[in-house]
Amino acid sequence: MTFLRHRLFRAARPVLGAARAGDAPAIGAILSDWIDETDWMVRIHRREDEERFAADLVARGWVTVARWRGEVVGFLARDGHEIVALYVAREARGQGVGAALLGRAKRRSPRLGLWTFQFNRAARAFYEAHGFVEVERTGGAGNDAKLPDIRYAWEGRS
Repeated sequence: MTFLRHRLFRAARPVLGAARAGDAPAIGAILSDWIDETDWMVRIHRREDEERFAADLVARGWVTVARWRGEVVGFLARDGHEIVALYVAREARGQGVGAALLGRAKRRSPRLGLWTFQFNRAARAFYEAHGFVEVERTGGAGNDAKLPDIRYAWEGRS
């Protein structure tokens, strides 16, 4: 990423909104790219399957996207109080995109829960910094990747 592009990201806030059907390829690519660049993550689905998964999440109305200059750079999928997925494109990480998406979800729900992998130290630090607390750990029997995971919960102030 060039210095100028980095400055543009820092200068502008992402625009958040409901995902549209046409966003599914970008959402699937963000998820797939994260899997490809994460050395401990096992690939259990093809990239095409992840795009179909993204399209399903969008069709259910669960996805909020973050856009910079019209480009999808992050997304959060939420089923009621459960965060199903939160991913940010590599070039947009560390720029407040994840915090903006999570902040919107927190404003729209009195409580939230989610699972993340124990190996995902960055996600764990992110959620803990945003007020989530660990409530459970498992050996991974309940997730597709069969990797040890952690359940987090957040409750807003009443």
